[in-house]
Amino acid sequence: MAFAAVRCIRSQSLLLHPAALFTQRRKVMYFSVKASQSQTATQGKKRPTAISPHFDKQIIDQISKNYEAIIGIETHVQLSTFTKAFCSCPYNYGSSPNTNICPICMGLPGALPVLNSKVIEFAVKLGLALNCSLSFSSKFDRKQYFYPDLPKGYQISQFDIPIASSGYIDLDLPLEYGGGHRRFGITRVHMEEDAGKLLHSESGSYSQVDLNRAGVPLLEIVSEPDMRTGIEAAEYAAELQRLVRYLGVSNGNMQEGSLRCDVNVSVRPIGQSQFGTKVEIKNLNSFSSVSRAIDFEVSRQVLLHSQGQSDQIVQETRLWEEGAQKTITMRKKEGLSDYRYFPEPDLPEVILTKEYVENIGDSLPELPETKRRRYESMGLSMQDVLFLANDISVAEFFDATIAKGAEVKLAANWIMGDIAAYMKNEKLAINDIKLTPQELAELIASIKGGTISGKIGKEILFELLAKGGTVKGMIKEKDLVQIADPAEIERMVEKVLTENPKQLEQYRGGKTKLQGFFAGQVMKASKGKANPGLLNKILLEKLNAKS
Repeated sequence: MAFAAVRCIRSQSLLLHPAALFTQRRKVMYFSVKASQSQTATQGKKRPTAISPHFDKQIIDQISKNYEAIIGIETHVQLSTFTKAFCSCPYNYGSSPNTNICPICMGLPGALPVLNSKVIEFAVKLGLALNCSLSFSSKFDRKQYFYPDLPKGYQISQFDIPIASSGYIDLDLPLEYGGGHRRFGITRVHMEEDAGKLLHSESGSYSQVDLNRAGVPLLEIVSEPDMRTGIEAAEYAAELQRLVRYLGVSNGNMQEGSLRCDVNVSVRPIGQSQFGTKVEIKNLNSFSSVSRAIDFEVSRQVLLHSQGQSDQIVQETRLWEEGAQKTITMRKKEGLSDYRYFPEPDLPEVILTKEYVENIGDSLPELPETKRRRYESMGLSMQDVLFLANDISVAEFFDATIAKGAEVKLAANWIMGDIAAYMKNEKLAINDIKLTPQELAELIASIKGGTISGKIGKEILFELLAKGGTVKGMIKEKDLVQIADPAEIERMVEKVLTENPKQLEQYRGGKTKLQGFFAGQVMKASKGKANPGLLNKILLEKLNAKS
């Protein structure tokens, strides 16, 4: 059995027996959980595996044709509220352990929760965005289970009356994965609080408990088992991240734990209506790991089925090991009855009014699916649509640029090309660059109208990205107006031809690729300002003229 090893507040005193105790280091309170000798010894033994973690892909592909994967996802979204769900403590990711806690977070006797109204607002927003039916009268419930990072011994959640249910989400698969539109059902969305976090020692002999995260508000989104591949599941999770960011209810950062996915996977022979035994997979910290973990687990279960060992697929929770690229058993899955739900006696019912819901509905931004369809109607390719709509800040920049009169396709090309490359190299978000949508529209207009060349336009762009300024001001300051006078360009062409008689003779002798050399020399002489179309026309006339 695990026990809590508790150190006394006075640093010189240490209780060496299984009692609950605290240590104070630099005014930070730590809670430690140690493992007994027998538990450590058990963990050191290798658990026998029924099959090899590395499968022959050709064999699996052949066998898999006879089976169908059934995949559903439970997603926990951490809400971006200023305070926790049931107290006034703030939550800041990365804070020193146990610095943002109070008697309510710690589950001390007599401490009573008070609901943060923003949690309800964000839940309604997400429920509407997921096309759900809202419960105008819902309640909170106590979900009983023991774990060291759950100080109360129960979690405040919602059981039989979630705030939202029976919805769906639409998404478009990337072209590299075959493309196509998908709609996945949403079973429910419910409000709950987060638990604390265990900080495991390198030796594995003890863990420390950080309760900063305890009581942070969560929305759990439970999908219907509508997905059939790892790619579909990963794209579903990515669309949820996109949606919560559009709504502003969460930053959705998986690396911070703001969006966490638990995947449920089962397989069944094709044509069978009954579901197979469901296995839950945890420890998925990226969309890529979601896809790879599902692919492994499907292969594992299919192989067991094909070998007549389907009875070895048990309802359990498995962990994804990123290094080994496989799932391993964590624990037997608990059923609903184990949690002993009952209504939370310290919180009242949550009653929504029609006016409240309508006001929130009216405040919703244009959502990713609606934006993608709008961009598609503008004539943009699906590749352009998916790129531009992926990030709300990029989408807003694009919309603002075309609102200033820029041509849709040209604006998309500049944002997806040079601007995206600059942001990637400099590790910047689009809100961090100095270029404004107004100036991008002005730059596009200046190139299209012939005021500057495309080459000069790129030079101006990178200066605007790094330093800001205006297109017109830069053109005037650096005298960058394109030379479009045929007589002036003709004089420069004749000068270049006169200075390079050997190359001219070679060109007229059949080496026509030298045209690029002459064009480059004229461009150099004009400091890049010569109109390219006019230059090439005059150059060809002079090169092909009879000497």
